[in-house]
Amino acid sequence: MSASVNYVAQTLTRQAYERLLAERDELSTRGRIEIAKVIEDARALGDLRENGDYHAAKDTQGKMEARIRLIDSILEDAIIIDDEAVFDVVGIGCVLTLRYVGDEDTESYFYGSIEEKRPGLASLSPSSPLGKVLQGKQKGSVVTYQAPGGTLEVEIVDIGS
Repeated sequence: MSASVNYVAQTLTRQAYERLLAERDELSTRGRIEIAKVIEDARALGDLRENGDYHAAKDTQGKMEARIRLIDSILEDAIIIDDEAVFDVVGIGCVLTLRYVGDEDTESYFYGSIEEKRPGLASLSPSSPLGKVLQGKQKGSVVTYQAPGGTLEVEIVDIGS
């Protein structure tokens, strides 16, 4: 009997989708050729049982193949959204400015997949406890969520793109 997995398709901006596609193509072509050469060179050094270079190269190869499989699974079911979307409420692809109730400082996050890269911004996953309660909320809303350290309240200061 096999275990079922609850898989949710990743929502990505077109930019992130294209970046992942390019990364997968790079790893599955040039990356595989380069690691095969490193493994070949390491094998030439002799006894494989005590050959640290060979074992390190094989480990790198395994990590690269795992990354290729991960990217393939993300791209297979990806939902692509408009990079230039305008947000009235919290949704995938927006930039949030949040303030924890009781604090004066604000923090900004990109709301979306961890695969999205925005310079200077941490990603806030929609499937995280905070991400779940923020979805669909408007600027000025205060949400409560259960964090590992207890219950926290967060105000949505701004929603941008």
